[in-house]
Amino acid sequence: MRDETYKPPESSRNSRTWRKGRGIAAAGALLLAAVAAAPAVAAPAASVPVPAGPARAAQHADASRGTLISVTPVAARDAAEVRRFLVEHGTAPDSVRYGVRAYRLTYRTVDSHGRPTTATGLFTLPADGGHRLGHRLDVVADTHGTMVNRSYAPSVEDGPGRISSYLNASAGRAVAAPDYLGLGEGPGRHPYMDTRSAVTASVDMLRAARTAADRLGRTLTGDVYATGFSQGGQAAMALGRALQGGADRHFRLKALAPISGPYDLEGQEIPALFDGRVNDTSGVLYTSYWLVAQNRLHPLYKAPAEAFRAPYASRVEELYDGEHSEEEILKALPATVEKMLTPAFRAKMQHPTGGLLEAMRAADHTCDWGPAVPVRLYAASGDTDVPMGNATSCAAQLADHGTRAPVMDQGNVDHVGSFKAAAPKVVRFFDAVAARGR
Repeated sequence: MRDETYKPPESSRNSRTWRKGRGIAAAGALLLAAVAAAPAVAAPAASVPVPAGPARAAQHADASRGTLISVTPVAARDAAEVRRFLVEHGTAPDSVRYGVRAYRLTYRTVDSHGRPTTATGLFTLPADGGHRLGHRLDVVADTHGTMVNRSYAPSVEDGPGRISSYLNASAGRAVAAPDYLGLGEGPGRHPYMDTRSAVTASVDMLRAARTAADRLGRTLTGDVYATGFSQGGQAAMALGRALQGGADRHFRLKALAPISGPYDLEGQEIPALFDGRVNDTSGVLYTSYWLVAQNRLHPLYKAPAEAFRAPYASRVEELYDGEHSEEEILKALPATVEKMLTPAFRAKMQHPTGGLLEAMRAADHTCDWGPAVPVRLYAASGDTDVPMGNATSCAAQLADHGTRAPVMDQGNVDHVGSFKAAAPKVVRFFDAVAARGR
């Protein structure tokens, strides 16, 4: 479920190369300085009469959702630099037509309980084709995979978390990529795999992007092409459902193309932790992250010792403070899920009830609807992080609602490999959908 997969020692892939290039691109420094000198800040939301107490706070939060607080330039790359970036990260650059300019947006949203908070995200625009593209741009909503450290978020690190944004923007669309809550420069801890907050942060990122585009001299058409990888694949499906359901009147869902999402925790992903389909290292990371984050939202355990063996129970919650790296977390935890969980809690995971089942099912509704737009589900038969059964389960649910969604097998590649293979194909799929609409 993450886009920076830490592999077992026998893997030949060096995980650090997936985080290469944290420095902000130097190209276009004069442009960045000029924009930074006059950052776009949205006007305050119009005041409305609201009742007192908690109802007042909730209504005010809803009224201000998506309000743009600031725009900060973070990268500028010409087309040749975008191609080099993609090649360095093992991604085909064939679709690149334009350079890109990227900005960190800070905006108002709500947390998992509907309370007001702020979040950040990456907003990327085609850079050098204004006279050919015009000012009106379709928008890609791009939701990223699992990240444990807030500084890896797309709006902060100029690394692999920006591959999809650069691919889609260099093909001629604007890209709105939320960091989610608690990542990037947003406050608090990340509510990992909380579908509700992933959707609100994504919808509000689209709203903030609409304002930012206007202040940067561009206009978003409102046509949204949704994609995402891993955790973000699940989030993309949920966002698509929200947009089709009228979450914001300015945005219309046009196509869905998630990659390797964990759409079926109860039926596929959780069982795969215990039957060998998920590799041990990824299983330890995903399981511990999910339990710690979900316990803040659902009654999974009263004390960490109920779920985690000693000595891990005393350290596991602080490992997910948003400041630790995957490597640091995995060094502090055992090699397998079996060694990490107490026997009683491991049994509960395999036969969930109560809060555990509630948490799983809260995430498992994202494919239980009928998209009225073209859909492609990208996955890989060789994936041992998010087994392909998740995609086939999703396709079956969509089919029950009358939507045919082909599962596009990327072959015998690992989790990150599924993304690298699929991401350029997603761009071409979006191009084809857009061409049919013209």
